[in-house]
Amino acid sequence: MTVAMRPNVSACPACAAGPAAEALAEQEAQKDARLALSLPTIHCAACISAVERELNKQPGVKTARVNLTLKRATIEAESDVTAQDLVSVLEGIGYEAHELDAGTLSATENDKAGRDLLMRLAVAGFASMNVMLLSVSVWSGAEAATRDMFHWISAAIALPTIIFSGKPFFVSAWSALKNGRLNMDVPIVLAISLAVMTSLWETMLSGEHAYFDAALTLVFFLLTGRYLDHRTRAVARSAAEELAALEVPRAVRIIDGEEHTVQVTELSVGDLVLVRPGGRMPVDGNIVEGQSELDRSLLTGETLPVFAEPGLGVSAGEVNLTGPLVIRATAVGQETSLHRMADLVAVAESGRSRYTSLADKAARLYAPGVHILSALAFVGWYIYTWDVRTALNIAAAVLIITCPCALGLAVPAVTTAASGRLFRKGMLIKHSTALERLAQVDTVVFDKTGTLTAGTPELTNLGDFDQDDVSLAMALAMGSSHPLSMAIVSAASAAGIKPAKLSDIEEVPGFGTQALLNGQRVRLGRATWVGATALAQTSAFLALPDGTVRAFTFTDSLRDGAEEAVQALLEDGKDVMLISGDTTGAVEALANRLGIQKWIAEALPEDKAAKVQALSAKGKHVLMVGDGLNDTAALAAAHVSISPASALDAARVASDIVLLGSDLSPIADALITARSAIKRIRENFRIATVYNIIAVPLAIAGLCSPLIAALAMSSSSITVSLNALRLR
Repeated sequence: MTVAMRPNVSACPACAAGPAAEALAEQEAQKDARLALSLPTIHCAACISAVERELNKQPGVKTARVNLTLKRATIEAESDVTAQDLVSVLEGIGYEAHELDAGTLSATENDKAGRDLLMRLAVAGFASMNVMLLSVSVWSGAEAATRDMFHWISAAIALPTIIFSGKPFFVSAWSALKNGRLNMDVPIVLAISLAVMTSLWETMLSGEHAYFDAALTLVFFLLTGRYLDHRTRAVARSAAEELAALEVPRAVRIIDGEEHTVQVTELSVGDLVLVRPGGRMPVDGNIVEGQSELDRSLLTGETLPVFAEPGLGVSAGEVNLTGPLVIRATAVGQETSLHRMADLVAVAESGRSRYTSLADKAARLYAPGVHILSALAFVGWYIYTWDVRTALNIAAAVLIITCPCALGLAVPAVTTAASGRLFRKGMLIKHSTALERLAQVDTVVFDKTGTLTAGTPELTNLGDFDQDDVSLAMALAMGSSHPLSMAIVSAASAAGIKPAKLSDIEEVPGFGTQALLNGQRVRLGRATWVGATALAQTSAFLALPDGTVRAFTFTDSLRDGAEEAVQALLEDGKDVMLISGDTTGAVEALANRLGIQKWIAEALPEDKAAKVQALSAKGKHVLMVGDGLNDTAALAAAHVSISPASALDAARVASDIVLLGSDLSPIADALITARSAIKRIRENFRIATVYNIIAVPLAIAGLCSPLIAALAMSSSSITVSLNALRLR
């Protein structure tokens, strides 16, 4: 068949080849997959190198980049490379990993606000340097026409710069005024505006002094503080969005016995979904085929895997451990339990935003008085002199000398010093008002698994067995990735024991591991499977060839500093409570071990959030400490919250403070530091107030020019900053 084509009139071979090259590039791009993995346990440059090196070695992986701040890996790979393959690779070298939906995260990856602030900061800095150079010429003795020319050039630079760079302050002040309230940006904006107006007035009248450089410098330093604050609170992403990203983006749907990989959004209620070992449940549903064990620790806090068989209900987000399962979907998309948890978090976060900071409370009291005094000074001096120029200069001096800059620094200077002190102790402050809220705490609520405990079982009775039994159990345990099996291998390895030689090792999903020892069957697993009686304590049972059964018992090991932290909080007069989704026996045992009188077991995520909200309704200021998906709603609902760095991304995002190390003991010291910080903030407000009581009458009396007022304002700002440094 002949196809007629229009001749290409271009004489450029590259132009002629362009469309074809673009089409080919598009086809190649469609072959690639972009994968995102959450890496909760990475903490240093060595972790980054190890993860990137291992991922880049995998067939089909083109590039792998790790972001330590977000604890996330982004991978460009061929379409046949799956996230689960890469998760298994990373777990093999000791790094926990979870698949994230790259599409859900793409909306929050671009930090537009940060780039906007940085651009305005750069413009203000460049402009202020140029205006200062012109000011030096005036201060050096330039007079008459030369001085006026420098002032007009300064005005031409300053006016558009202040309008552009000062936009965040103008918008904030206008938003506050429009809603009938005052914040700290209102007096700052008024001071900048009056300084510019006074400078313009003086320039038009050929006056000696103009203050364009002071206005620009004020904008520059305020923008610097705002940008640094923005960067230190870099985790401004919503916990609800992070939870949504944890939902599995793809699933295997079974239609007429055939497997089809589809997007989760294509699933419907009633569909049959295959979940392979190591996979996360994409939907809520019921098991119709297969046996396995489920890891529910991130969702419910249960330390032990749950036996899964046909008829058992499962929830989105749970992890299938040992055997393939076929699930009939009962809830998909917006209706899953994981998505409902994200909704709980979003509602709780909106409640926290209603907290009024000390700076805004001070602004409500301070700003009206400042504005009234400045207005009265203008009116009084105008009536006295009938000279607008004199009245405007004195009004500007009153507004500048009343120190909006010092009051603007009163809180940031202290929080920066306190945040630095806590960072050196292993705590990262994320939220701008976290310290203020932490100082008010009277009740501390702890999660159990992964927070007070390490979240991993620890063998407690290794010394009760002879070496042959331990060697046999170790060999069987090495054939499974079950947490109890891994605990046996770890304890035996630490004791220098070698595994026995077995044949035909087989893991039976949901029950345990079996093998042959000299032709005889041996088993390690559940009590019912080996013919033993279950114990109240967490246990795994070893069935020997002669029919003897040995019980290995386990406990959840305490996190470093857990006992010290709880004891210090109790001694500080705080009410301490333990709320966990784990079993009653496990929670009661831990509470008794740590001396915690109040505890709640088998709590669902909504139960935790409801309990925190109920305590808040009684006037309690609750500090919530947790690490799992089941804690995110409670973390967001609490007055202030802390999560360990080892927590899942969603929990870290929902919290105000991140504990960088594994030691919990800094928590009690953080409360003391927070109370000291609030004391320093109040001292700063008092310093600014006393300063104003002395300086304002001098300005109203006309004894201070705007230049002297600016110098006095600077001295008060330095005093406030030095007082803040006492926290270090």
